[in-house]
Amino acid sequence: MRFRFVGRLGLADAVTVANAAVGFLAVVAATVDLELAARLVLLAAVADGLDGVVARHRGSTDAGPYLDSLADVASFGVAPAALVAVAVLDAASFASAPVFVSVGVGAGALFVATAVARLGLYTAYDSDARETVGVPTTLAATILAAAVIAGYTEPGILIAGTAAFAVLMGTTVTYPDLHAQDALVMGVVQAAVILTPVGHVATAALPAWIGEGFAFALLFLACGYLLLGPRFYWGDGIRSPPEDAGERGV
Repeated sequence: MRFRFVGRLGLADAVTVANAAVGFLAVVAATVDLELAARLVLLAAVADGLDGVVARHRGSTDAGPYLDSLADVASFGVAPAALVAVAVLDAASFASAPVFVSVGVGAGALFVATAVARLGLYTAYDSDARETVGVPTTLAATILAAAVIAGYTEPGILIAGTAAFAVLMGTTVTYPDLHAQDALVMGVVQAAVILTPVGHVATAALPAWIGEGFAFALLFLACGYLLLGPRFYWGDGIRSPPEDAGERGV
């Protein structure tokens, strides 16, 4: 028996599919450990950037843009929303605080719905551009995950952030794609946040505060792009001619 995928999907597609699998693991992990779930969301974000690099160097397939958006729904739509929903349900039950729980879970549902709509529109209309309309789902998920690792686990804060991102993903604010060197810096900081627990296990010489330090650095970078990117990030050559292919990752 031969799988239909063999010969029809490329290496970049395999990385994209792995991204979706990590998103599922993040949902499961959220029921056990919120920080672990947040780190898995960041791992998915690293994979999301890596598939674009692989696609540029090894080529892509016609299925690539569709797989990319489907994987992003799992990793940057469902997983962050599940993380917030679990934080809310850990803090209160529907029986004791029905309004609070309903608002928290509803914000997560709205986040997923907006992410799906945004990713669908991106695949249909914007995938060949070097800019994207609305806050990127990867950026929203990265900020929520970094906030949890940095210690901002108060359910009210997470609900407010989730609801705000649900709205911002549907706006017409335009974000330019990150330059390669800036995307690399973001990826390195994400990797540092992910690997910090491994470093603590490997050596006691690693300061205890370094994990939160990297998380705060990631928050600073991501929030800087969120707030300043639409106005100040545009640079010479950032816009590609219409015939140029866009980069994967939204």
